[in-house]
Amino acid sequence: MKISTIHTFLQRESSAGILLIFITLFALILQNSGLSEAYNSFLHTHVEIRFGKLQIAKPLLLWVNDGLMAVFFFLIGLEVKREVLEGQLSSLSQIALPGIAAIGGMAVPALFFVALNQGDLFALQGWAIPTATDIAFALGVLSLLGKRAPLSLKIFLLALAIIDDLGAIIIIALFYTTDLSAISIVVASVTLVVLFLLNRFGVATKAPYIVLGIILWVSVLKSGVHATLAGVALAFMIPLYSRDASSKRFSMSKEMEHGLHYWVAFMILPLFAFVNAGVDLRGISLGEMFNPVPMGIMLGLFLGKQIGVFGFSWVAIKLGLAKMPEGATWTQLYGVSVLTGIGFTMSLFVDSLAYNDTELFQYTDKLAILLGSFLSGLLGYLVLRFSKESKNSS
Repeated sequence: MKISTIHTFLQRESSAGILLIFITLFALILQNSGLSEAYNSFLHTHVEIRFGKLQIAKPLLLWVNDGLMAVFFFLIGLEVKREVLEGQLSSLSQIALPGIAAIGGMAVPALFFVALNQGDLFALQGWAIPTATDIAFALGVLSLLGKRAPLSLKIFLLALAIIDDLGAIIIIALFYTTDLSAISIVVASVTLVVLFLLNRFGVATKAPYIVLGIILWVSVLKSGVHATLAGVALAFMIPLYSRDASSKRFSMSKEMEHGLHYWVAFMILPLFAFVNAGVDLRGISLGEMFNPVPMGIMLGLFLGKQIGVFGFSWVAIKLGLAKMPEGATWTQLYGVSVLTGIGFTMSLFVDSLAYNDTELFQYTDKLAILLGSFLSGLLGYLVLRFSKESKNSS
């Protein structure tokens, strides 16, 4: 990936992260004011689409979580595919440090959560909540530091977050499925085969991929597998490079990625934050936040992520399995490790799957995500802000 491309990507993600902060505060204000009834009515607005006997009827909240987030995961899939084939994850030397760090950043927070919730089978469904990193939020905080954070650390954080997202996709596929529909799975499988054939025969028109992608999303939605996975599967079927009618080589995948990025960053993710971050604080007591589920989430994000990412990175570098990001110090690497505890949108999404958007924990689970993410962002910023600046940072 060219440096200019990286700078553009980071700038875009950083701006989106800052926007998410304001949207989150706005949702919290609405939920905890006299407008809470209107806010909740908006979330549960009934939206229905029907084609003959085929019907999809959901409240607006689930249209965002199941529908628009499929577009987000489609974009993540395109990014993962590009990075693996020709970007920051295309060689062992490039993938070593963020890959090892990501493993630690997923395993240790999960252990924190499991240790605090062992014996409660329902609560344990949330073990994956503190394992993810919100790339937009984390890069948004990092952008506030300007040149105090070397570019190599920003690339490290970007690669780690992408691997984190890939891990989240695998976790959702394996652990968060419901009763399966054989007919829907067959339809989804046939659709994937057709998409694969379009790719292999070099079809360079977007329309058939989009139409089949919609069919894939509906069939996956009806299958019992979470609908967002259709976005990832579709992304992997989009050709990275094709030739148009005049035999000119172009990248359909990159065109789609570029076209979607602003929509995802400045519409889909802010809307997701708006409908999911409205935590009703009025009924939450301080004592309730010390219950096993919220404590597992908070400690997993705030302690588990930084211990896992920094600890695994330190071991990998000391053993010669990976190299320290160029121009970075150990303190700066620790600061970025703390920032990975900003789970926010990804953690909220996994939370909605784990507990099916129930209010059994009286919003303490969602508040724990916000607090763990806030503390991680604050400490990470302070560590990087007051760390010794490297002469080689850029």
